[in-house]
Amino acid sequence: MITLDPRTDLSTWAGREVAVSDWLEIAQAKVDEFADATFDQQWIHVDPERAARESPFGGTIAHGFLTLSLLSHLYQTCIRLEPRRMGINVGFNRVRFTAPVKVGTRIRARFALDRVETVKDGLQFIWKVTIEAEGSDKPACVAEWVTRALN
Repeated sequence: MITLDPRTDLSTWAGREVAVSDWLEIAQAKVDEFADATFDQQWIHVDPERAARESPFGGTIAHGFLTLSLLSHLYQTCIRLEPRRMGINVGFNRVRFTAPVKVGTRIRARFALDRVETVKDGLQFIWKVTIEAEGSDKPACVAEWVTRALN
């Protein structure tokens, strides 16, 4: 866990990897819960038997949006920004799902700080994020994520 202090010059981190998250296993139960919450019941995600028979992946895979939605959790396992009143997710400038995440696989995220910008009441961070799937030679997702820390 690394703690970043927004009162210091965080631009020294620009262009550098700041942290790597803990590993997180993508279990079928979580994929099913996500499918229920988002009404995305496509068989490649929720039908292990059919996916084993018919999918080119050999089994079920996580939704890309499930993988992406886990960024906040993965961030919190490795980066603390203090002091701050609150942090908010602004969105994404770019997202690409570059490889499937097979159910049962562990993922982790690498966070590199692209830049820090001053905004009203705080700082805006542009993160270059790579989500890795254990055992895969390609990242599962690459994204440019925008967050804010408000004082």
